[in-house]
Amino acid sequence: MNQAYIYDAVRTPFGKFGSGLASIRPDDLAAHVIRESVKRAPQLDVEHIDEVVFGNANGAGEENRNIARMGTLLAGLPVSIPGTTVNRLCGSSLDAAIIASRQINAGDAELMLVGGAESMSRAPWVLPKTEKPYPAGDLTLASTTLGWRLVNKAMPSEWTISLGEATERLREKYGVTRQQQDEFAADSHNLSAKAWDEGFYDNLVSVVPGTDLTRDEGIRAGSSAEKLGGLKTVFRNENGTVTAGNSSPLSDGASAAWIGSERAAGLLGMEPLARIAGRGAHANDPQYFGYAPVEAANKALAKAGIGWDQVGAVELNEAFAAQSVACINAWGVDPAIVNQHGGAIAMGHPLGASGTRILGTLARSLQASGQRWGVAAICIGVGQGLAVVLENVTADSVPDNRKA
Repeated sequence: MNQAYIYDAVRTPFGKFGSGLASIRPDDLAAHVIRESVKRAPQLDVEHIDEVVFGNANGAGEENRNIARMGTLLAGLPVSIPGTTVNRLCGSSLDAAIIASRQINAGDAELMLVGGAESMSRAPWVLPKTEKPYPAGDLTLASTTLGWRLVNKAMPSEWTISLGEATERLREKYGVTRQQQDEFAADSHNLSAKAWDEGFYDNLVSVVPGTDLTRDEGIRAGSSAEKLGGLKTVFRNENGTVTAGNSSPLSDGASAAWIGSERAAGLLGMEPLARIAGRGAHANDPQYFGYAPVEAANKALAKAGIGWDQVGAVELNEAFAAQSVACINAWGVDPAIVNQHGGAIAMGHPLGASGTRILGTLARSLQASGQRWGVAAICIGVGQGLAVVLENVTADSVPDNRKA
């Protein structure tokens, strides 16, 4: 079996809903990171790109259903390069990387460009078609920005609650307090700000032409649990803990990464950053979607043939602080190795782009620290989780990181 490697990753800064990137179409966001990926590959003949696979959670608007193909064409790549779009909601671009790695493993491809894009600001409203023309009653527009829409009446009501209410139920089940959530959220902001200040993201982020956004827009340096503790709860008036401050915000952005075989090094003119050593997917009750990364990561580690005691870095997408804390507790890892450069609560969570964002961040984090093994994991609405294990190929004999 051929080995699959991640060679490079790039993303846009992530913009807040209705703000820094709201004027940019999602297909143009995708085209930007595709162009940037090509520019960063010094020896690349673009005819050697076997396929482009992108993630997107909406598809109902300017993505025009297949954002991978649209972005490839808009980026000026040859029309002969195929493009396919993956929709596994929040996990879409991590799924794109998993799909590409399997094609490399099977020998069906040598070089794949993967990524994802989302403009939650520009997500359209949709109006359902009627069975007969000119119905007598009212019709309601449904927002495609986030969450359930046009719900099938056969779905059990406990499955179709809001993501926030689902998180309230999850934190009750797994004993996560408001204080723990606010402390985690404050760390997300402060670690993100520190990483930007120290230049960690300089080689990972490319500014979108025509915009002034140079950093992730949602970061609030100097955040504290005390400040966040003053925010009102959003989804429950009584006994609620989930707030805008300990949840990821609606966001816009795009990300991309090169996935290739060992021979792809010669095609790109790059050395690989990390080997994709294990993959895992898991599903559970939809209302506990935030906990699904627990078993997804355990499965990925088993496929890689290692245990949590060997993992030196974790990138867990922070949909909500409550579910992040629950996952970390379940894994039993030292929280200090999780999201060492900040996370989605601060930086943002443009759904289709977040998977490749955490994968690229993990690869660069392993490279910077010298740790050998890392895990990227993400929760997905309607009760799913994905995870990927990376092995740092630049680490020769690095001691395993041990549990706290």
